[in-house]
Amino acid sequence: MKPYSIAIDGPSGSGKSTLARMLAEQLGFLYLDTGAIYRAVGLYASRAGAETTDEAAVTALLSRLQKITFRHEDGVQRVYLGDEDVSIAIRSPEASIHASHVAANPGVRSFLLDMQREFAENHNVVMDGRDIGTVVLPDASLKVFLTATAERRAERRYAELVARGIEEDFNQVLTDIKERDQRDIERAISPLRPAADAVILDTTELDLTGSLDALLDLAHTRLGLGGGV
Repeated sequence: MKPYSIAIDGPSGSGKSTLARMLAEQLGFLYLDTGAIYRAVGLYASRAGAETTDEAAVTALLSRLQKITFRHEDGVQRVYLGDEDVSIAIRSPEASIHASHVAANPGVRSFLLDMQREFAENHNVVMDGRDIGTVVLPDASLKVFLTATAERRAERRYAELVARGIEEDFNQVLTDIKERDQRDIERAISPLRPAADAVILDTTELDLTGSLDALLDLAHTRLGLGGGV
């Protein structure tokens, strides 16, 4: 039987990664954090001295890109670039900007597309990003577009940074969120938008538990998976 695939898209700070990971755990699916992949590519390119807005320079580096892997350690998914754990490094505000730049790069998107699709062809998977339902997995079993107000998303991102020991001004976080939204919506390649058949889930007034319950309910009612609420 063809594996199930759940695509979760949405803007920066909407809780995609956290909720997708939790949903996968609840359903016994594998989780692929596509945003972390682009963040790792952006980190690699910036460290290599390339301007991440320079599409040709970044694309030229891809043949030397260190392998990006995900490992579960003590119940937490860690991201490795080669042998280096970059889980914290890729979550900085600067890394977010680099990720946005390389995600708009056609060469980078093409380079990573096959890897993501192959993963879904062989596993029951929950995958999150900005174009999973529209481009990466257009035939996904279930498509969800998570959203929330920019202010609410900035609050969540700010709390995440504080928890990771990263000092940042809240107003700057909010500005970065709004600027990232604009770039993602206006980019020529795979712009941020919900798939025509996606379920829109606004989590502005929902906490983490409420958001997860809503996703489990969708998995139950649409696919016959999970316990529902």
